Order: sequence, then structure tokens, then C-alpha cells
Amino acid sequence: MSIWGKIIGGTAGFALGGPLGAILGAAAGHVVDRIKHNIRTARIGGYSGSTQGSFPGGQDARQVAFATAVVVLSAKMAKVDGVVSRDEINAFKRVFHIPPGEEKNVGRLFDMARKSSDGFEPYARQIALLFRGERALLEGILEALYQIAMADGALHPAEKDFLHKVATIFGFADIDFDRVHHAYTSPGGPDPYEQLGQGRDASDDDLKAAHRKLSRENHPDTLIAKGMPPEFIEQANHKMARINAAWDQIRKERNIR
Repeated sequence: MSIWGKIIGGTAGFALGGPLGAILGAAAGHVVDRIKHNIRTARIGGYSGSTQGSFPGGQDARQVAFATAVVVLSAKMAKVDGVVSRDEINAFKRVFHIPPGEEKNVGRLFDMARKSSDGFEPYARQIALLFRGERALLEGILEALYQIAMADGALHPAEKDFLHKVATIFGFADIDFDRVHHAYTSPGGPDPYEQLGQGRDASDDDLKAAHRKLSRENHPDTLIAKGMPPEFIEQANHKMARINAAWDQIRKERNIR
């Protein structure tokens, strides 16, 4: 079963609790009466469910949480510039690899999140807690949102503000947000040193170590093992290609062997 079938037709989402579990239940036609209570609780006291990678429901729940976060936060982001373009919708389908048979169900979840008056913060906070310590996974969610935002070829100022707020909730410093932002918006391509999280005064050894660390943390097999759904493998491959391209450029510039 694809991740989208698990989201709408399975029970993994109910194990998540909090606002994510509530909206999944409502989209599937269950626990509708709990959605306002759960989101109100998250808004007042902050979500206090599973933390530090401790997931009720196991691997399925991790994948459901990741994919649901992208769908719900994409829907919330679609509201900020007041227009949901055809390019954004097509990018949504392309990034998520949604099978034709699941488009209606996933669309129901997207529309429910988009039309809801509730803010995005409870969902972002829950994801930040569920994937605490898994920075590569949280960055993967942020990058998926960037792909949707940039689908029409431009980033609306309100979209950038939204993405920055999500990144802050996820625990990213401005330097981390800028790395992702420039990867998708720099006309001449992202700065290779920035992509490795290093300055231009970094030593060759530090650059080698940074490349090895990022390659290990962002390898598609590693990300999938930690909770990224296989449907996002293309995104993971692009991230690895960007990391390797940055290293290759630096290596050639410095004649590192």
C-alpha cells in the first residue's frame, strides 16, 4: 500500500494523536468531534505527544507523519498568497507521486487543511517534536514545501515568511534556513560552501568531514529508514546530488584529491 493509502485508509495516523491525528481522522470520516479539541489543546499548551523519535505505531506512523506534514503545511502555505495556482497543484502531485486512484482522498485532506481557520503552528510544532533530533528529515519537509512554493517560478514574500516561520519552529537557525532558501532561489545556483555548512575559510579536512557527514545523514536509504516515505525518494536523490555537486566544485577549485 502506498503512503497515501496508509494516510486515508489505514490506522497509522490515529496513533499520532495531536492535531495531525485529528485532521487525518476527520479526513477519513472519523473522530470529527475530536479535531477542534485536539487542535485547541495543542494551541493552548503545545503538543506533548511522542518526542525524540518515539513513535506509537512504528515505521508506518513515522512515514504517515512525514507525508501528512507536507500535505497539511502545503495547504496552509497555499493560503498565504491568496492564490492556489495550477502550477502549484501540478507540483504537489509531482513531488508527492500521488497515484491517480489516491488523488481524490489526498485532495480531501489538502482541502480540509486549506479551508480550516486553524493556523499551521500546531502541526509544525507536533512535527518538530515527533522528529526531534532528525534534522535531515525536518529539512526534507522544508524542501518539499519549497518545491511547491517555487512551482510557479517565483517565491511570494508571504510564502518566504511562512517557510521561515516553519523553519524556526523546526529549530533551524537563520543560517540553516538560508541554505535551503538559496538552494531553490539563487539565480546562479547555491553557494557550494553554504551547502556544506562551511565558510570559505574552512580547511580541506573540515570540508571533507562536512561532506562525509552530510552524505551519511542525507543518504536516501538512511532517510527512508528513519521515516521518509519511499514516495519522496526522488527528492532525497536531488538533495544528495546537490551535496555531491557542491563538494565536487570545491574539490576542483582547491585541487583536493
